[in-house]
Amino acid sequence: MSDPALAHAAAQVASAQQGVPVIKAFFDAPTFTVTYVVHDPDTRHAAILDSVLTYDPASGRTAFEAADPVLAYVEQAGLTVDWHLETHAHADHLSAAPYLQQKLGGKIAIGAHICEVQQTFGALFNAGAEFARDGSDFDHLWADGDTFAIGNLAVTVLHVPGHTPACVAYVIGDAVFVGDTMFMPDYGTARADFPGGDARTLFRSLRRILELPPETRLFMCHDYLPEGRDHYVWETTVAEQRRANVHAHDGVTEDEFVAMREGRDRTLAMPRLILPAVQVNMRAGHLPAPEDNGVAYLKIPVNQL
Repeated sequence: MSDPALAHAAAQVASAQQGVPVIKAFFDAPTFTVTYVVHDPDTRHAAILDSVLTYDPASGRTAFEAADPVLAYVEQAGLTVDWHLETHAHADHLSAAPYLQQKLGGKIAIGAHICEVQQTFGALFNAGAEFARDGSDFDHLWADGDTFAIGNLAVTVLHVPGHTPACVAYVIGDAVFVGDTMFMPDYGTARADFPGGDARTLFRSLRRILELPPETRLFMCHDYLPEGRDHYVWETTVAEQRRANVHAHDGVTEDEFVAMREGRDRTLAMPRLILPAVQVNMRAGHLPAPEDNGVAYLKIPVNQL
């Protein structure tokens, strides 16, 4: 295999018959987002992936309705949180990583290409010089192929851009947390029309993940309950995605996918929370600094998206 990072991830999956992670999912219905707590059953060390801060755009109020059940589970299970892992700078929800970090410890991490997102959206929001665009709001930035451990669980990071430039997938034991690259087979794949997104790049990232062993478990970041299904699901396998993904199953060519994805994206409205979400998530989940009256403000650029 000519892709060293992928070869390492595939070998990791194949050898993960012992110490497979314990995975607990928390579904936030208002944003259709799945947060995961993943832990090593031997050491009870853990990571929290893609946490959600509850936000009401009408009032501008934040709350912890989505994050507190995660906090309660970690405390009741006696877990030690090492990492708050973001798969990308989300456009559909605000991250609760700083809140959970304050309560539980651990480091906040994201892919190194977040700097590209910070440059693009820092300009969109006219963020001042106080907003660093070097990724330093995060505790750690991952490069493609980076490896680390959660307790005794091996982790490999794969850079999988296309939805955004900074998207990464986390291969933890035999499980892959794919972010927004793909959804359940009956819903397909993520959009690629955000600034810095690209449908052709997304297709190549999808196929990269789908080169992992067929039995590899895949965990989605969202489920939108497509027509014909009456319950939310977020776990599938490489084999099932290759067989049945409505946008990217085996046999779909790159050009076919790009034509479908670009055509579909032209019909989609912007996510309801994209403007508050991105300007918070590009800061690792922190609100902008308060102004001279002590109040933090989120900006709404007009006629820009």
